[in-house]
Amino acid sequence: MRASLRTAAAATATVLALLLTGCAGTDDDRGESGRIELSFQSLAWQKESVEANRQLVKEWNEAHPDIHVSYVQGSWDTVHDQLLTSFEGDEAPDIIHDASDDLADFAHSGYLADLRGLLPGRLTADIPQQSWSTTTFGDGVYGVPFLQEPRVLIASTKILTESGVRVPTPDEPWSWAEFRQITEELTGKGRYGVAWPLKEPVSVTLNLGLSGGGQLFHRGADGRVTIRAGEGDQVVPGTIRDQVNTDHSAARTALGMGGSDTLPGFFGGKYAMVPLGFSYRQQVVEQAPEGFEWTVLPAPAGSAGLAQGVSPQTLSVSEASPHKREAAQFIDFLLRPANMVRLAKGDWMLPTGTAALADPSLHTAENGWATGVAVAKALRPAPAQSVRGYPEWKDKVATPALQEYYSGAIGAQELRKRLVDDGNRVLARYQRRGALADGAAADGSSTLPPPCRTGWFGEPIGVHRTAAKMPLAGPMRVCEVRVVRSRPQRGHHVRAL
Repeated sequence: MRASLRTAAAATATVLALLLTGCAGTDDDRGESGRIELSFQSLAWQKESVEANRQLVKEWNEAHPDIHVSYVQGSWDTVHDQLLTSFEGDEAPDIIHDASDDLADFAHSGYLADLRGLLPGRLTADIPQQSWSTTTFGDGVYGVPFLQEPRVLIASTKILTESGVRVPTPDEPWSWAEFRQITEELTGKGRYGVAWPLKEPVSVTLNLGLSGGGQLFHRGADGRVTIRAGEGDQVVPGTIRDQVNTDHSAARTALGMGGSDTLPGFFGGKYAMVPLGFSYRQQVVEQAPEGFEWTVLPAPAGSAGLAQGVSPQTLSVSEASPHKREAAQFIDFLLRPANMVRLAKGDWMLPTGTAALADPSLHTAENGWATGVAVAKALRPAPAQSVRGYPEWKDKVATPALQEYYSGAIGAQELRKRLVDDGNRVLARYQRRGALADGAAADGSSTLPPPCRTGWFGEPIGVHRTAAKMPLAGPMRVCEVRVVRSRPQRGHHVRAL
């Protein structure tokens, strides 16, 4: 034990020395030509999206010979760990493509620049406040939300027509009770009315749950978050469970599927409808058999109408970038209304900007674009994206509990107990560390600690675990020492919590 304490003390001294001497990157940021060099990491992956992003970078470079942007291809599969590594190694791209639900820890840790004062009024006014709230933490704005994806019902036109059921519209959607009844009517020999792909059940449940008046995560006057389950929180999960276990109108085998896994059955007539993200329409267009007719319907509505949560895609600027203003200028260029439309079409998603949403090319009935635009005004921030401790609650508590509930293994009372009681124990552990979910006090002032600074020392040990927690002098009151497997040239990772 004493040896461990001596090691921890030595580690703390080393980190403090690193922080005092500074770990900032070099300011020598111009290329040999004397122009400003910026890097833009894009997570575009679909062919149309990659082409749109690369073309916009090319157009920028042609129009701005003194500010050159290099396109860097990233991946959604590894972006969080990759960014963390690059931040800690002072190798982060200047302009960062990510999603709003991945920004909280990066913003709290001081890795992302506060964009207030950097963005033009045109852009800030064009994007609704409800979208800006997804990238606002404490007093700062750490990303520009620009693409969003509602969940819709993709349905077989032939099955709907032959059944004679009422077809919903954004103005007259199905209620959740009517949706349950309709799926029963659409169920027949060898066919289910709906297939719910719930391999990852938490975000679907929470985001669609807003329509039924669900909230689950509640913030008190002191800024702390607690989990409480009301009647509205049971509307969506209760409907899904009844469809699977009581009505048998939803395919049980689909519960373990991802969205793409349901498409072969949908094309084959096994499922009349599949609730999917808006961008899945591209896969339907590309994979549907010749002559297959399909349509896009709004998700069911509850007491809160068509409301549902989303986590928009975002563009951020690295705090370490020596050219934040130029990086923000590039973001403004990318998100001009016409360019935002190009990016939205490339990703088969919806733009957040009001001018882009008004573009006539998005108001076509073809491939369901008009339905998506119609529900855009009902989109809200995902319920838990700024809650510290949410990832652990999601992985260790909510995912297994919801999977068991939807399969019929547990009932509503046990589900509530796990989500609420076990969940609050998880959140309390994070909040005891003084890390309030969004860094805001009851009076609106920031309660976040100073931006986190990171130091490395020692030799890599090759395991990932918390090695020690120790008090530090000054504003960094609590730090965590970790040993991280994926940093081969690094050692213990010390990060302010």
